Parts: sequence; structure tokens; C-alpha cells
Amino acid sequence: MRFQTFLSGVITLALSVNAYWLEDITHQGVAPFGGDGYTVFRNVKDFGAKGDGVTDDTAAITQAMNTPDNRCLQGCASTTTTPAVVYFPSGTYIISSSIVPPYFTQMIGDPTNRPVLKATSNFQGFGLIDGNPYYTQNLNWVSTNVFYRQVRNFVIDTTGVAPGTAATGMHWPTSQATSIINVEFNMPTDPSVVHVGLFIESGSGGFMSDLTFNGGATGASMGNQQYTMRNLVFNNCQTGIIQLWNWGWTYIGLQINNCQKGINITAGGSTALNVGSITVIDSTFKDTPVGITTAWQTGAEPATAASIILENLVLDNVPVAVEGPSSSTILEGGTTTIAGWGQGHQYTPDGPNSFQGSITPNSRPTTLEANSVFYSRSKPQYENITASDIVSARSSGAKGDATTDDTAALQSAINSAASGGKVMFLDHGIYKITKTLSVPDGAKIVGEGYPVIAASGTAFGDMSNPIPLLQVGAKSGDAGQVEFSDFIVASLGAAPGATLIEWNLASTATTPSGMWDVHARVGGFQGSDFQVAQCLKDPGSSTVNTACIGAYMLMHVTPSASNLYMENTWLWTADHDIEDSNNTQITVYSGRGLYIESTVGNFWLIGTAVEHNNLYNYQFANTKNIFASMLQTETPYYQPQPDATQPFPVVSDLQDPDFATSCSGVSGNCANAWGLRIIDSSDIYIYGAGHYSFFDNYSTTCSTVDAGENCQSRIVSIEGSSSNVNIYALNTIGSLSMIDQDGTSLAGWKDNVNVFPSNVMLFRTG
Repeated sequence: MRFQTFLSGVITLALSVNAYWLEDITHQGVAPFGGDGYTVFRNVKDFGAKGDGVTDDTAAITQAMNTPDNRCLQGCASTTTTPAVVYFPSGTYIISSSIVPPYFTQMIGDPTNRPVLKATSNFQGFGLIDGNPYYTQNLNWVSTNVFYRQVRNFVIDTTGVAPGTAATGMHWPTSQATSIINVEFNMPTDPSVVHVGLFIESGSGGFMSDLTFNGGATGASMGNQQYTMRNLVFNNCQTGIIQLWNWGWTYIGLQINNCQKGINITAGGSTALNVGSITVIDSTFKDTPVGITTAWQTGAEPATAASIILENLVLDNVPVAVEGPSSSTILEGGTTTIAGWGQGHQYTPDGPNSFQGSITPNSRPTTLEANSVFYSRSKPQYENITASDIVSARSSGAKGDATTDDTAALQSAINSAASGGKVMFLDHGIYKITKTLSVPDGAKIVGEGYPVIAASGTAFGDMSNPIPLLQVGAKSGDAGQVEFSDFIVASLGAAPGATLIEWNLASTATTPSGMWDVHARVGGFQGSDFQVAQCLKDPGSSTVNTACIGAYMLMHVTPSASNLYMENTWLWTADHDIEDSNNTQITVYSGRGLYIESTVGNFWLIGTAVEHNNLYNYQFANTKNIFASMLQTETPYYQPQPDATQPFPVVSDLQDPDFATSCSGVSGNCANAWGLRIIDSSDIYIYGAGHYSFFDNYSTTCSTVDAGENCQSRIVSIEGSSSNVNIYALNTIGSLSMIDQDGTSLAGWKDNVNVFPSNVMLFRTG
């Protein structure tokens, strides 16, 4: 008996020593508007889940998800007030019906020993994880409004379900600021299998990375506006990927192994193609008879649909690289490397010219690469540290209650963690900040369930004297390395002088700084003072409500900064109130989106989006060496009433666009925000971009083909001495001109009609 007690103690000690730090730390996150006693972090084992591979844990996990009863589920449009981090220790959790994560939920497994979610033989539901259920004939949440959720570090197993019985690993129709990371899908390999690993039918994504699909009829069956997907592996699937529809999709580091077909983009057939385009780079297909199959053929409709770019695609025993209708061969395969190949419309820079065949691949700067592919780094989860390596914001005196001034306490926590080589843990909350927070070299900040650092007060109130909320590096060019993940920057009340992030740090090419799942949100949430009650839209009026000016700029990368990797970052000025039951539209103003003016260069923008900023969403000036995948923007819904000439004056030092001058002689809605503006810059590599203008002063009648795509006149601009600008898969909506150079339109929407956007598959300035 004594020996058994001793042995039990040793096992318990061993487990505690090896437990992931997130499981061990004291959790003190607060939800300021969630109600008394609301708990953000919940461990499923505290709710009775066993994870023993025998017990049905469905009810316990559901209780962990739904407690208390005010979480956003059936009939709730959306909310930020009841967030949750639901943690799964290692183990095997038996699931008999779908787990439905409510709105604003992160599901996190132990990354050191991923927990398994295993379906019972009689499993019922649409996905072991159903991210947006059909309680009625419609999805519970409007898929284009599903934000702020994650699933990471799991194994999802349907092998216990008969191969011929329908089963889905995950159902995930969602949008920006969402991700699935480090998940393995295991399905039967029997020839009769009908299982699907991942199913997406709609939404506006988005980002995923580090997913593995083993077996199944289809690894992933997906339709969504746009996505970046990085490091997806498909083993022994009948078909790796079926694209149901899209506007544009970028795959980086895709691996297809021993599947019958790699990617199927035949949806809709040649007379009504549903897939806009796919871009596949730095990827490997092996032991697969057909790499890509398409319904495209001469005369197919729409004219530019099913466009393809392949760059640095390694084939190993893949007889047909691209297959057309009736099993015709468009591109032979074999064992070879496709340096560059594509089909669609091209402008170099004149066009349009239809092309199908080999292309010269981009000549990439070595500083953007690692091991002959574009550099990438998955979100650090700090698996090798312990709870003693964590500095908590709340333990350092910060309250996170949206009311207390947390400036001093949060600065102290940041400094303490950085100087001690520790990770600063930003417990969930809304942290009111009244002056600039300085982030030194060595800082690592990890959020719990998307906490908010928010600018508030008079220090951020002067548009003529803007200051940063977060200042990374004291001055431009300061050397160092910083890592951010899983939090939001915002403002509480009018902040016309707030730059939410100022990035000054110069990192090295071998150890870039990084931002993963870090977002800006200006307005539209409880506590922001930019909701329906304060900033309700007023169509037809050009009067600016100065109380609804929420930011000067969302993010500024200064002239001597360098080597920053950004992944799944959404910089959003709210178009609607997330807390409102109807998601009612609001008018909130932010002057500028993401501005990169680094003369040094070396930036990676992986699955980023910037939306609803007054002057521009992305601006690159006097910079170089930028790699981007699937940029996504939307023009402010209120424009052109007011237009982009107000309320933010032109600042020449920032190279702001001067619409009063540049719009002279341009017809239509010229003074609308640029989606992307490139000035005096070189070596720009964009692998997918969606620049959308859906509204004319809150009316969508302008953004269809029948209406003439005339919401605005221009949306992408290349200016000055810019050179070697390369854009694959440029998609635009609602803009008469797709891309301009020095005030002259190079491509118009009518010449490049696609499934809903217009598409130019290859653009180069030369």
C-alpha cells in the first residue's frame, strides 16, 4: 500500500512537471461585461471530462463550453462580452455528438501531447467540432461575421465510424481573426470511405496552418471568399482538397502524398465555374496520379475563373500535373519541379493577355527565404517553459476591467518579463491605457482569449500630434526581437491622435520579430463608446461625428524598422456593432491602416487583412522586400459621404494620398480609400490579394456586374519609381479600375470578369 501510494505520487509529480504551462498557471482573466463571477478560462476536466478513451465526454465538454448560460449560442448574433478559453489536457476524449463552441471561444489542447477527440461508432452531428451549426435551414451565425475564434493542438479521429457512414471532422464556416492550427485529422482509408476531414461552405477568411489529413474520401472540402493556408499535409486521401467555390486561395507549403487527386477545382463545370483562382507555392505533390483537376477549357465561363499559378511546385511520381475536362492533360507532370506555370489573364504591365503555360517565377530576395522557400514560422506556444517563466498582467497589478487606468501596471509587467527573459501573459480583460506603452527588446506577450489593450484619454486626442499606444522599440532602428500573439489593440472613446502600433524595431533576417493572431479593432464592441448608441450610420449625410473618430493610424512600420513576420493579423475599423442583435451598421473613422515605410525592408504578411480606413488600408512607401499572401481590404462603407478628404488632413511627411489633387479629371467616386498603394518601392511579392468596395454610402447597388462595378473609381495604385512589383491573383470588386500606375488605369474590371470579383492572375511592373 505504501509502495502504491509512493508510485501514485511519483506519477502525479511527473505529470505535473510535464504539464503545459497554460494548464499550471493561475487563471485570473476577467470579462468586464460578462456578469458577476464570469470565468474566462475553463479546463474540461474541471467539468467532469475524463479523457480516458472510454468515457463519453460529450456532456462534460459541452458544459465547459456553455457555462454560464449567457454564452452566445442559438439565436445570438455575436458578442465580445462572454469570451472563453476551453482547455483540453492530453488524453483521448470520446465524443458522441458535435461539440459547438459558442461565439468568441478558443479551444486549446496541450501542444506537447495533443488531445484526441474520437467519435463513437454511432456519432451524430455535422463535425466533431461544429463551428457554426444549422439549428434551422440557415447557419446560426452569419458566416461573414464570425470572428475571434481558434482551434489548436488537437487530433480529430473519425476512424471509429464505419467508412461508408458520413462523418466530418470539423465544420468551420467563419471569417477574419479565426484560425485552426496544429490539428491532425484521422479517417479510415478503406476504398468505401465517405468521410471528410474539414468542411467549409461559406465565410470570409481567414488563415489555417500546420494541419494533417490522413485518409478519408476528401481531406478538406472548402468554399470561402479567400484564404491563406500554410503547411497543410494530405496523406492517403482519395482527394486531398475539393474547392467548392472561392474568390482567391493561396496555399503555401502544401504537401499531397499518395492521394488519387490533389486539388479539385471543377465545381460548376465549364459553363459556370465556381472557383475563382488558386495559387500554390513552395509545395510538394508525391505519388498522386493527378495533381490538380479543373473544368476550365477554351470558352469556359466566367472568362478568368479557375485561374492558376504554380511556383516552386515539386512533383515526385505525379503523371499529370494539371488535368482538364474528360481527363485531358493540360500540364504533364512526372518527377520534376515546376518553377513557374499558370493560366488566366496577365498584365506585364500591359494587357489583358490570356496565358496558359510556363511563366518566369519571381526572383526572390534571399533575405525573404529560408531553405529556398519563403520564410515562415508557426505561432510560438512556448512548450518548453514552465509556469515560473510567466509574468501575469493581473498579478502585476493590472485590473483589465475597462475602467481602471492600467498603464503603469502593464508597463511594469512588460518590463519585468522582458528583463527576466520571461513571457508576459496578458490575462483576459480590457486594459485601459492613457499614455504610450513602451515594448523593449526581448518582450514576449501572449494573450488569453484575445484581451484588449485600449487607448483612452486626452493623450490620444490630438490629431495634429499623434502618439502610439504600443511603441515597439523606443526609436526607429533600435535593434532587437519581440514576439506578440493572441491579443487586440483598440481605443475606448474618441482617439483621433492614436497610432495603435508603432513598430520601430530592427530585427535580424535570421531571427525576425513576429506577430501572430494580433488584431486591431476600432469600435463595435462593448466599452468602446463606438456602438449603435454613439455612432449609428447616417446615410446621406457627410457630417462627421468627431466623437466617432477612433484612430489616427492602425499600424506604422517606421523607416529603419526591419524583419517583421505578421501572420493572421486583422486590422479592422468596425463597420457594425458586434454586440447588436442585428449587427447594425455604424460609422467609425480611422485615418490610415497599415503603413510600411521601412527603407531596409524584409516583411512577411501572411493572411493579413486591413479594412475600413479612411485614406488607405495598405500603403508601402520607400520600402522593399515584402512578401504577402492574400491581402484583403474593404473600403469604408460610408464613403463617398463623407469622402476620403475628411476628416483627416493630408500629412505630407506620411506620404498621404492627396485626393483633392489626384482626383482631378477622374470620374466617379475617386476620393475613396485605396485598398493598396505602393510608392517608390521595389521587390514586392504579393501572392493573392482581394480589394473590395461593396458600398456607396451604405448602398450595395454599385458592386455588381449589372450595376457596372462603380462603387469607386480606383482601388490599387503604383506610383513613382516603384519597380519589380509582382502580384498574383489580384481580385477586385466594385472598382472601375483594378490597378493604376501614376494615375493611369492599367486594367479595368470589364476585361477580367471572374466568379464575382474581377481577376488578374499575373501582374508585373517589370
